[in-house]
Amino acid sequence: MHSKLFQIGPLEIHSYGLMLALSFLVGIYFSMYRAKKQAIDPNKIADLAIIIVISAILGARFLYVIFHLEEFSGHWLDMINPFQSSGQVGIAGLTMLGGFVAAVVFGILYLKIKKLPTLKITDITIPAVAIGIFLTRIGCYLNGCCFGLPTESALGVVFPSESPAGFCFPDQHIHPAQLYSSFYGLAIFLLLMFFERHKKFDGFLLYLFFILYGVSRLVVDFYRYYENNMVIIQLGNLPISVNQGISVLMILVGAGLITYNLKWKPKTSDAG
Repeated sequence: MHSKLFQIGPLEIHSYGLMLALSFLVGIYFSMYRAKKQAIDPNKIADLAIIIVISAILGARFLYVIFHLEEFSGHWLDMINPFQSSGQVGIAGLTMLGGFVAAVVFGILYLKIKKLPTLKITDITIPAVAIGIFLTRIGCYLNGCCFGLPTESALGVVFPSESPAGFCFPDQHIHPAQLYSSFYGLAIFLLLMFFERHKKFDGFLLYLFFILYGVSRLVVDFYRYYENNMVIIQLGNLPISVNQGISVLMILVGAGLITYNLKWKPKTSDAG
């Protein structure tokens, strides 16, 4: 594992941060390419990308902070200040699902305000989110965060003791939940690109993403470690996390919107 790639003074370059930045860059350029092919001004996508990047970081940070308030007791500015009280430069502690929800909400709000074809543009950009999951979760694996539960299967990985996973489960084989997530990110991307050829209405890829990501996240998170404060309900021996609760909601919303558009929605174009 390679959490810290290199350091320049107090500035540390971490593998997770690098993969996160790479996912944004690849996603933006891929979305601009897709927009141009569908007669949408790529500059509009670039403007949207700024909103998405900012809202995704803030949303990911917000969801992490509200379930880890004890970490910031006595130094509350560390919640938002990139110059941490420990002397570290940068913000550690992000929850991807919070970033995704915030990016969708504020991205759609921006498109509505600008009177752009909202659902058409979300269908253009949503495959880039799947690419982002694929790349970012590799960063999680290198960092040793977002790790899985102990396992005796051949898939188990032992993380270094200095990593979050190794600290929590020293010298134990645990599920590489990060790689499971990276794999489903790639699978979702391929499925979205396949079903795009058969879409019957704008917004279809967005709603399909809700279902695919919701199901994938729901399943993989049964093999992922969560602190007790992230568990919202216990079903027998199965703890259900906040993220799984959001995943179920995403599945229901996605399935409901696809059913509505196919069966009941009047055949009108998306005006934005």
